[in-house]
Amino acid sequence: MRWSDYSNGERIKILRGKDVNQAALAEMTGLSVATIQKAEQDKQLSLNTLVRIADALGVDTSVILGQQAPRRAMAQSDRTMLRSLSQAVHDTAAGILPETFAEGDEPALRAAIDACWKKYWQGYYTEAGALVVPVLAEAAVHLRERPAGAQGTAWGLLADAYRLAAYVANLMGSRDLAYAAIGHAQAAAERSDDELRPALVTSGRAWVYLRDARLDDALRLAEKAAVDIEPRFSRATADQLTVYGSHINFAAVVASRMQNKDLVKSYLSLATATGARLGAEHRAHGTLFGPVTADTQAVGIAVALGQAGKALELIRGIPESSLGALTEAARNRFAMDKAMAEADARMWNASLDTLEKALVRAPVWARHQALPSVIMQKVGRASTARVRRVSALIGTRPGIEPGLVPTAAKTAL
Repeated sequence: MRWSDYSNGERIKILRGKDVNQAALAEMTGLSVATIQKAEQDKQLSLNTLVRIADALGVDTSVILGQQAPRRAMAQSDRTMLRSLSQAVHDTAAGILPETFAEGDEPALRAAIDACWKKYWQGYYTEAGALVVPVLAEAAVHLRERPAGAQGTAWGLLADAYRLAAYVANLMGSRDLAYAAIGHAQAAAERSDDELRPALVTSGRAWVYLRDARLDDALRLAEKAAVDIEPRFSRATADQLTVYGSHINFAAVVASRMQNKDLVKSYLSLATATGARLGAEHRAHGTLFGPVTADTQAVGIAVALGQAGKALELIRGIPESSLGALTEAARNRFAMDKAMAEADARMWNASLDTLEKALVRAPVWARHQALPSVIMQKVGRASTARVRRVSALIGTRPGIEPGLVPTAAKTAL
């Protein structure tokens, strides 16, 4: 079924999901349980009730009315976080800061930003976004309290907070918020005293473009970001190599989406050389790069180019023990790429096995990914019972169009 095929009451029930019962929604809206029940039974839905329910569920009224579908895998907690994050991004950019916030010191802010990145790379995007909300305000207050001529570092911290907000919004499909946040990050980065930050933000904008299917723009910015900070290997620091390696790797990803094999080959060669120069995975400015990252990303790029055989060959050359050096999100993505390569090679059961293990290991991360559903559409000749089991982990059910109904809500149907 499509989202528009449900009734208003069914859509409300789906949106609140299994984690919010009727009594809880009544408390959230200030309405009675009887009013909620009538709304879900399509007996009564006044404009006041509609507005209150939409606000509590973090959606536009048009979503409840079926005029537009909710974002894929968007649970009520996700929508609430995105609304708070949007307010924080726009308010801080407009100079609207909470008066109760004491000035945060630089070490505390750096630690808070690192904590946000940690949650992000663990795949806990809703938690990461929730943490960014107060960090944005604290970073803005910290900047305001710095004397003129001594704001470079503070601008850099604010740029990092905006970039985090953009990454969370982009991954969760809130494209307008991602564009706004990355724009504010760019303005802040250009006023910082760190030469790497503007390039980091430029690469972040390229990722927003990629998710928005603006491939030519994404490639142009990805190349610019890498060229702007290309180091001299003989005297480059580990931080410089990490940022450059991640940028050139991303340029290869964009080139693969454009099916430009020559560019892919060139960029992958540079990424591999950078990883080798580092010798091990290194973390800097919210990113991780090294030889293992370069190797695993090459697998995903081969899959994107339709080279399943090459992807499987690359996978066989990556020791399982080396994957522990990656972030949780990177390990999970590697598993998805492996499952996709196996599906493309018609290794149905192997693909299901890889996919199922990843879904069981990281259900929170998987909730925000489109690839599991794509893989399931490819795996059509495996055991029916197995397909049903893995489908249940993703949250898809026969008769429901994948990607329209939030995962938590699907289990409540």
